[in-house]
Amino acid sequence: MSTSLATIVIDADNPDALAGFWCAVLGWARLGIEDDGSIEIGPSGEPGITMLLEPADGPKGARKNRIHLDLRPNGADQADELDRLIALGARHVDIGQGSQTWFVLADPEGNEFCLLRTRATRP
Repeated sequence: MSTSLATIVIDADNPDALAGFWCAVLGWARLGIEDDGSIEIGPSGEPGITMLLEPADGPKGARKNRIHLDLRPNGADQADELDRLIALGARHVDIGQGSQTWFVLADPEGNEFCLLRTRATRP
């Protein structure tokens, strides 16, 4: 027996704006708005993991996230996807990662995520 990951919940100062950012990044759609102002986003018309952007009771703070998302480009190389994410409002952040094959970025509210390389094809 096991369980499935259903929803990633992110506290947000501005759930509407953050939902727009993540919908653009992931190619997702808004699935619903709750009475408390939370916005659920996910793959349009497909079952799968969703994100819930819920109103926060204060700013994130300076500490590094204890959990983060790793994103892999689909249909683009890492450099092109990095440019696209920066244009959408992501920014580079230094959490002490040093020189790596991935980029550490933050969404418009400072939540860190990583952009990995395109997966190598296996023979």
